[in-house]
Amino acid sequence: QVQLVESGGGSVQAGGSLRLSCAASGYNYGSHCMGWFRQAPGKAREGVATRDNHGKTNYADSVKGRFTISKDNAKNGLYLQMNNLKPEDTAMYYCAADLCSYFSSGGIRYWGQGTQVTVSS
Repeated sequence: QVQLVESGGGSVQAGGSLRLSCAASGYNYGSHCMGWFRQAPGKAREGVATRDNHGKTNYADSVKGRFTISKDNAKNGLYLQMNNLKPEDTAMYYCAADLCSYFSSGGIRYWGQGTQVTVSS
């Protein structure tokens, strides 16, 4: 059974940094896509950064140049380094993992519980 547990959220001022972590277990890490998504109050969930099973990454335009997604195969960990944070980055951030076909279809099955990021101006 896939289990994803996020940590690292918090409150920071604009311009600050946070590093989110996702501890993953229960699946074939190497064959899956993984990613970070976020949802702000009253808004739809959106993709922030994803990484496929070949290491290819993809970022939302709003975070390009500020956020970096990385993976530690030895620790089964997924990370999101967030720099130069802006108030509009405020949201609940979720880690997700699944076969890459589910990422492509929009039907990702496995999600963490989320970690809150709040950026004040």
